[in-house]
Amino acid sequence: MDISYILNHLGEEREEYYGAVAPPIFQSVNFCYKTVGEMREKLKRELETPFYTRGYNPTVEILRKKLAALEGAEDALVFSSGSAAVAAAIMSVVKAGDHIVCVQKPYSWTNTLISKYLVKYGITCTFVDGGEASNFEKSIKENTKLIYLESPNSLTYELQDIQATTTFATTKNIITIVDNSYNSPINQQPISMGADMVVHSGTKYINGHSDVVAGVVCSTHERIMKMMAEEYMTIGSVISPHDAALVLRGLRTLDLRVNRSADSALKVCGMLENHPKIKQVYYPFSTNNAQLELAKKQMKQGGGLLTIVLNTEKEHEVEMFCDSLKRFLMATSWGGYESLVFPLCALAASKSFENPLPFNMVRLYIGLEDADLLIEDLKQALEKM
Repeated sequence: MDISYILNHLGEEREEYYGAVAPPIFQSVNFCYKTVGEMREKLKRELETPFYTRGYNPTVEILRKKLAALEGAEDALVFSSGSAAVAAAIMSVVKAGDHIVCVQKPYSWTNTLISKYLVKYGITCTFVDGGEASNFEKSIKENTKLIYLESPNSLTYELQDIQATTTFATTKNIITIVDNSYNSPINQQPISMGADMVVHSGTKYINGHSDVVAGVVCSTHERIMKMMAEEYMTIGSVISPHDAALVLRGLRTLDLRVNRSADSALKVCGMLENHPKIKQVYYPFSTNNAQLELAKKQMKQGGGLLTIVLNTEKEHEVEMFCDSLKRFLMATSWGGYESLVFPLCALAASKSFENPLPFNMVRLYIGLEDADLLIEDLKQALEKM
């Protein structure tokens, strides 16, 4: 199926919904039946047919079909947050006594789950430098059940060789999960490279309008059904029908938005790499990236995120740069229409995160504004340092 068909038509049985162009929102908790026999039959398949919205909802089902198809997976589940999706995916694989091998510097809440929460239940983890696929192989133990990748990660954009890692993991019967949030399914499809599961923060590109928090897990139908019957239904961190409809709206322009953001980010990257007040630029498709060939092999293009290291040792100059930007909103997250600036020095005030990265590091998200205007804004802010 081509991307246009998936985004605009797949799963939308319009003849059943009065010809509605936009998918209807089934904002109902439960669904009723005329006879005990009919109810009994529905209960036998409550994960595959409307019965109770925590398990199955027609609006959410349309979204599931589209997301699975975009990732080249058999099935998908949609959660109320990316963290919920990551937690369900990991917990569906491991139990007490098992061992995880995880890439260094994963998303902060993934790190919290693995290093602070799961250890309470006897699940251990080894964090490794994923720059060489052999590092994962060297770190496995007899009780290793999961290798967790995030390629690239969301601050310094280190990549892992997905194909090499999944090939090795398969020979050892080890499950692989890849966080694909940075790329979206438009730029990378880890399942085609052998990954068992793919997770997303659907809050980012997949929704794309900064108004819904969501998470996604894509995998085989068998694995998704097992997860749905256990982690999904039990923990109950499900997306609402209304939020699912908003994400469906966002998907209509996914391809356009991702391509626009990536094109603009590459232009911005080129300017920043040649600016005297920039010490370093982190971006997967930067010509200075040591992993550029791997990026080209696995990804169709770079995303909208890039990180800069300002050429200063004074924190007030970092603040001056960020405060002087006029077209970038100072906020966390990314993947929407708006361009964002996220100074890592602000993390010092957070009780939730430990920030091992330099104070003069600033993450930029390049949204859908005109790239030349964003470049001019960055230049004028840099001049004020």
